[in-house]
Amino acid sequence: MTRIVGEVMTREVVEARRETPFKDVARLLDEHRISGLPVVDHDDKVLGVVSGTDLIRRQAERPVNGHAPTAGDLMSTPAITVHPQQRVADAARVMERHGVERLPVVDEEDRLIGIATRRDLLRVFLRTDEEIRREILDEVFTSAPSAPQHGVTVTVEDGMVTLSGRLEPGTDVPLVIRRTWRVDGVVGVVNGLA
Repeated sequence: MTRIVGEVMTREVVEARRETPFKDVARLLDEHRISGLPVVDHDDKVLGVVSGTDLIRRQAERPVNGHAPTAGDLMSTPAITVHPQQRVADAARVMERHGVERLPVVDEEDRLIGIATRRDLLRVFLRTDEEIRREILDEVFTSAPSAPQHGVTVTVEDGMVTLSGRLEPGTDVPLVIRRTWRVDGVVGVVNGLA
């Protein structure tokens, strides 16, 4: 079963408002031992994200307009967000592509409902080799009528899957390989199927 963001996200989100003062943002980051937080409006819609890096960068500069900065002044916009039904692997790609460490999770009206951090997404790789093997047998081979499991051996070591054996003539081997790759926790696939 492919995991989705809604299954791994953190539901209790520390957030700031646009008008939250610099010192309060720093206090929230320190008290909750987090590196960043979403900035939301009165409707809980995500406006941006402010991180410890944003605070440090701003501190290195001198205030230009003479007022203490707020979360609205510090935040990175637009916020890169994900929806709870997106696949964990897709969320990880979004994080990597945009160079962010956290993704606010929003509902269909773009309201904040959670946050997915790198740590949350990495949990899918903590599955045991036996859990991964069992899912491949159950989901890839048993449920796929064109790829019966008799005569096939599936071994998993540290998330690396090796498939070997003979499949029925006409079986779509590339499809079997793609489905195996989609199993959470798989880090590589060695194809020895004939």
